[in-house]
Amino acid sequence: MVQTLFYIILSIVIIDFLFEKALDFLNDRKKSKTLPAEAAGIYDKEQYEKWLAYDKANGRVEVISSSISIIVSLVLLIGGYFGLLDIYLSFFFDSPVVLALVYFAVLGLGSSIISLPFSIYQTFVIEERFGFNKSTVGTFVLDLLKGLGLTLLIGAPLGALIIWIYYELETDFWWIAWLIISGFSLFMTMFGASIIMPLFNKFTPLPDGELRTAIENYCAKVDFKLTNLFVMDGSKRSSKSNAFFSGLGPKKKIALYDTLIDQLTTDQIVAVLAHEVGHYKKKHTAQSLVLSIVQTGIMLFLLGLFLRMDVFSQALGSIGASFHVGIIAFSIIFSPISTLIGIGMNMLSRKNEYEADDYAKSTFSGEALGEGLRILTRENLSNLKPHPAYVFVHYSHPTVLKRLANLVG
Repeated sequence: MVQTLFYIILSIVIIDFLFEKALDFLNDRKKSKTLPAEAAGIYDKEQYEKWLAYDKANGRVEVISSSISIIVSLVLLIGGYFGLLDIYLSFFFDSPVVLALVYFAVLGLGSSIISLPFSIYQTFVIEERFGFNKSTVGTFVLDLLKGLGLTLLIGAPLGALIIWIYYELETDFWWIAWLIISGFSLFMTMFGASIIMPLFNKFTPLPDGELRTAIENYCAKVDFKLTNLFVMDGSKRSSKSNAFFSGLGPKKKIALYDTLIDQLTTDQIVAVLAHEVGHYKKKHTAQSLVLSIVQTGIMLFLLGLFLRMDVFSQALGSIGASFHVGIIAFSIIFSPISTLIGIGMNMLSRKNEYEADDYAKSTFSGEALGEGLRILTRENLSNLKPHPAYVFVHYSHPTVLKRLANLVG
């Protein structure tokens, strides 16, 4: 049984890699080497060639990084190193909670060492070459340190609590862990943008003027209580632009990247904001939160069953049942189901994006939103015509051409 399960795990890892490479291949073959007719009004010949070069550069890095990742994964699996690491660390740590935290810390450190050079190259070579990068070395390093600090201050205590519950409460583990994780998710949805994001970016109230007046007038028109409207210094790291909506109830927060304000007209920005308000009015944020909580509950229920079986830890080389080794095995075995759930969530998200676009069109201006989408696509060097299979699996938003067609339909 142990050997059979090992081969199942190994097969899932390989099949998942090949599946992703097949999608990448289809997506790459879908690219037109010459400016397609659908690009009219978005890219000119020079801009389209720039996108081709940008996409090619990112593609090369992704191929190298994913190849290294699969090689490392196969070495760890075939060599039984996941289990050997557990056995080695158990000589130094008696507490199962501490042992699990150190185990995940070692794996996390190894993963960071592998991925960091690619992150540096993408930021300071590719993004720099194509005019996107605004981040300094100091900002990049500080972001890493802040991320590590949050992991130690929030991730480690939360993880320790979940691990302790597993060892102390046995069959009650899954639903108690579910309540804790769901409560944390709800808290972060409501307050994360106000607590965490300001550690990385500066948020300032949108000043009085034409833009704020236009936004306030629109919000009054659609009966949207506007209490938190900010400008975020996105230009601190990149010239790419966006806007986002976060929070629930009275803790709603809308943030506009400063780059967005520089790139779009007042009407186009209001249209983008109308799209975000549409998500709120259609209750998309709450819908996604509920579905995420349900998904987490199902996953934890299955996890609670699997972790009690020694065979899952033993398949990765451990001596007996181990929470942390079992988590690795479960995450691999669950990955096909996770992929299917992700596809379903992306389908729902794309539907929600169309609904938010329709809301902006009916309450403000579909034309202004379409103009804004064209500009953002051009400024961010987005792919106009990705392969349908790639979109089906990975895209949470419809392609810009489909969104534009929907706005004029």
